[in-house]
Amino acid sequence: MEQLDTILSMAVDLTTALNAKDRYQRLLHSIGRVIPYNASTLLRLEGDVLVPIAATGLRADAMGRRFARSEHPRLDIICNADGPVLFPSDTTLPDPFDGLLRADANEFHHIHACLGCPLRMEDQLMGVLTADAKDPHSFDHLEPSFLKAVGALAGAQMQTVNLIEALEQSARRHGQIAADLMKDVQIGKDKQIIGSSPPMVRLRREIELVARSDFTVLVLGETGVGKELVVRAIHAESNRKDGPMLYLNCAAMPETLADSELFGHTKGAFTGAVKDRAGKFEVADKGTLFLDEIGELPLSIQAKLLRAIQEGEIQRVGSEKLITVNVRLLTATNRNLEREVEKGNFREDLFHRLNVYPLSVPALRDRNDDIPLLAGFFSERMQRRLGLGPVRISTEAMETLKRYSWPGNVRELENILSRSILKASVNSPLGEPVIVSPVNLGDDLSAAHTPARLDTQPSPPPLTSGQTLREATKNFQIQVIQRVLDAKKGNWAAAARQLGMHRSNLHNLATRLKIRKKGNRS
Repeated sequence: MEQLDTILSMAVDLTTALNAKDRYQRLLHSIGRVIPYNASTLLRLEGDVLVPIAATGLRADAMGRRFARSEHPRLDIICNADGPVLFPSDTTLPDPFDGLLRADANEFHHIHACLGCPLRMEDQLMGVLTADAKDPHSFDHLEPSFLKAVGALAGAQMQTVNLIEALEQSARRHGQIAADLMKDVQIGKDKQIIGSSPPMVRLRREIELVARSDFTVLVLGETGVGKELVVRAIHAESNRKDGPMLYLNCAAMPETLADSELFGHTKGAFTGAVKDRAGKFEVADKGTLFLDEIGELPLSIQAKLLRAIQEGEIQRVGSEKLITVNVRLLTATNRNLEREVEKGNFREDLFHRLNVYPLSVPALRDRNDDIPLLAGFFSERMQRRLGLGPVRISTEAMETLKRYSWPGNVRELENILSRSILKASVNSPLGEPVIVSPVNLGDDLSAAHTPARLDTQPSPPPLTSGQTLREATKNFQIQVIQRVLDAKKGNWAAAARQLGMHRSNLHNLATRLKIRKKGNRS
C-alpha cells in the first residue's frame, strides 16, 4: 500500500506547479518513504558525463562533481540497462559515492547495497537515479516492477523540467522548435557557472535578462571571481550565440599594437605590416567581442573604441576607408572605472557607453556556501588530470576551506586545491582513494586552520567628517599591515603568516593600498 501511495505522490507532482529544485527534492523524499537508503542521487546525462542535479544523504561537495561513464563502471552498467539494476553486495566494482555519504564522510568501505534505475523517455537516456545503503539487505524486499515504475516517473519529472525550460526559452526566442531548445538546455548545462548561493542565483537571473538584449555589458569584480565565465555565459544565451566570440586582453596588449589588434591594418602601415590584416572588430562581425581588463586600455585607443561603439564604424591603421561592423561589446575589469575617470586615466564618455548594463560578480567570501560545490568540481577535474583514484576532502579540510577569506577568490581556491591534491596523492597507491587533509593545505591555509592573532590589535579609527566607510576600511587596512610589517622588520613572508594571508595576496593588497610599488617584492 505504501508503495502505491509513493507512486501516486510522484504522479501528482508531475502536474503540480513547482520549480526544478523542488520537483527533484520531493521526488527523492517520496522514494525515501519506501526505499530505505542512506543516500539517493538524481543525475542528468550530459554527453558521456553524469551531473548530479539533486541528492539527499550526500556531502555538499558531491553536487559539484562530474561522473564520467567511462570512469565509473556501476553508473555505466545502469545507463546500459533496460531496467532497474540491483548490484550484489559482494561486487568488487567501486561505488562512485564511496567516501561521499554525509553519515560517514571519507569512509571508503564499499557501500553494501546499491541500486540504480536508467531514466528514459521514448528510448532516449536522460539520466539515472541511484540509491545506496550500508545495510547489504536494505533493498532485498523491493519488487522490480515497483522500481521500474519509479524510474519511469523520475524520467517523466526530468522530461517535465526540460520541457518547461524549453518553453520558457521559446517564449523569449519566438517559436523555435521545442526539441531543439531541449537539446540546447542539455548542452548548455555543462557550461553553467557553479554555485547555488543567493548571490549566484541573482547573478544567473541578471545574465539571462541581459543576454536577450544587445546591450553593452560591463562585468565588474575582483581578480579571480570568474568574470570571463560570466561573459561567455552571456554570449552563449544571446541571439548571437551562433556567431563568433573573440577575446582580447587589454592589459597584455602593448600600446603600439593595440590599434592594429582592435581595428586591423593595411600592408605597409608600419614596420612589420607585410600584408593587410583584419582586426578583432572585423572578425567578430555579427558576433561578440570581449575586451578583458578594459581599464588598462590606453587613452589613445579609447577615442577610436568610442567611435566604434557609437557609430558601428572602424578604420584600419593606414587606411581612410570606413568599415561598418555589427558587434556586441562585452567588457570586464577589476578596476573602479569611475575613480579612473576622476584621475583622468579613462574617458568619461567611453565609461558611460560601456556602463549600459553593469554586472557585479560576487567575491567568493560573499558566497561561502558555494565552496563545497566548487571544491567537489575542482577535485573531480584534478582527479582526471592526474589519473588518480577517488579524491575526497576531509571534513576538517573542508571546514578550513570555508573559514578562509579567499582574497584570490575562485582562482585561488582552484590553485590551492590543485597543489593540495597533488601533495595528498604522494602516499596513495595508484587508483586508491586520495584524502585531502588540513596538513595538505600547507602554509596556504595554516592561518585559517589555526587563526593568527596580533599581540595588540589597533582599534579602527572613527569616521572623520565626509569620510566613507570604504575609505575608513582602507585606512584601517593600511594601519594594520604597516604595524605588522614594522614588527616583522619588513619581512613580507612573516607578515603574511601573521595576517593569515598568502604572501602573493598580501603583495597584491599592499599594491592596491599603495603601501608598496608594483613589482617591488622586497
